[in-house]
Amino acid sequence: MTIDMSSVPTASTPAAEAVLNQVAVADLRLVRFLYCDYGSIVRGKATHATHLRNRLEEGIALTQAQMAMNALDQLQAVPGMTAVGEVRLVPDPESFVVLPYVPRTGSMMCDLLRLDREPWQACPRSFLRRTLERAAARRIRVEAVFEHEFFLARQVDGTVVPADQSLCFSTVGMDAQAAFTDEFLAALETQGIQPEQALPEYGAGQQEISIRHAPALRAADNQIRVRETARAVAARHGLIASFAAKPFPEQIGSGAHVHLSLWDTVTGENLLYDPASRPYGLSEMGRGFVAGVLEHLPALTAITCPTVNSYRRLQPHAWASAFVCYGFDNREAAVRVPSAFWGREQGTTNVELKTVDNTCNPYLAFGAILTAGLDGIERSLDPGPPLDVDPGLLSDAEREARGYRRLPASLDDALDNLAADEVLTNAMDEMLAHGYALVRRSEADAFRGEPEAYELAQHLAKY
Repeated sequence: MTIDMSSVPTASTPAAEAVLNQVAVADLRLVRFLYCDYGSIVRGKATHATHLRNRLEEGIALTQAQMAMNALDQLQAVPGMTAVGEVRLVPDPESFVVLPYVPRTGSMMCDLLRLDREPWQACPRSFLRRTLERAAARRIRVEAVFEHEFFLARQVDGTVVPADQSLCFSTVGMDAQAAFTDEFLAALETQGIQPEQALPEYGAGQQEISIRHAPALRAADNQIRVRETARAVAARHGLIASFAAKPFPEQIGSGAHVHLSLWDTVTGENLLYDPASRPYGLSEMGRGFVAGVLEHLPALTAITCPTVNSYRRLQPHAWASAFVCYGFDNREAAVRVPSAFWGREQGTTNVELKTVDNTCNPYLAFGAILTAGLDGIERSLDPGPPLDVDPGLLSDAEREARGYRRLPASLDDALDNLAADEVLTNAMDEMLAHGYALVRRSEADAFRGEPEAYELAQHLAKY
């Protein structure tokens, strides 16, 4: 599929001119051109403001090999991603923000374009654009958001420990991190991200921030903004913010649950909602979407839970889900259909995927989830009856009889499932799918045989 890049503003558009004006008014010196790689590391280059007008049009050169770097900065031998050849980091001016946590600096999220100005097949952001265009062809507009959980930690005598020992939702936890939370939320607001809830979560030192949903591409940008902002603000308070899935083995894991809703581009109606469907108002299209996600979930997990550390979190009775199943307000099911808010049923009906953490590349995660859901819609799949108990409380025989498969127990297993899933790999494009798998497999290999402490420390620091 050819992507319509007319939606990406260039230096001659009002959006680009607005960026230039904002940079001048704020007296910025640098503007970061950012991208997220296969290891979900946020990388980029920064241009001096005096060169920004040209850079908006022509981008910044990037070696193709950079996308073959894993989260340990180990370069992998990926065909098409070698030292020979370049792409361009071309910014999306509509993603521009002034960064409130560093002096005189702004940033934009970038698409990776070939030298002929076409999207590079290996670009994660372009993959999401392709998927959204496929949805738009069916009159579907996608709204989405991540729920962000992370740990605040500090160093004590050379050891990284949780920043506090507060209990879940406790006011003690609220007070302990009030200064960080206030500055963090203010920094998000400055960047146009609207916080909705902030609270101390289940683990010691664990925080959760919920933000306002947005169109899917912008929601993926926002995932990166939240991570970047939390880490920077935490450092200003002498803290470490880690979005690793399980940085402390004795604590609960951190997820990044995805909430999605589908909207008719003509009527404006929520396509997941049917008031005649009881008790939760999930439409037939919604059921098809859920069924598609469930069918592809063992493969999806390689993208939504993509680190070795992720599989310490995906355990029974850990509020993360360990089985392929769905339910209404069932927080141990992989897919949850949340109850809508009174009087706003159409506006708040959505689907939540719990098997996601913040070590994922958000563009790949959204693109893969939507690909799976659209497959379920197009094939009129049926998810079957919802599960109304914790699947971990069922016997092995009961789960087998109901078809509740265990999710992959390791990154290796998940990558094997992804390799066998032609719907996902074909949608991703061969270069992207192959490159992603090689990079993530290299991380699994790198941690194989290493002590637990090494794995935990690396993930805590990298994410």
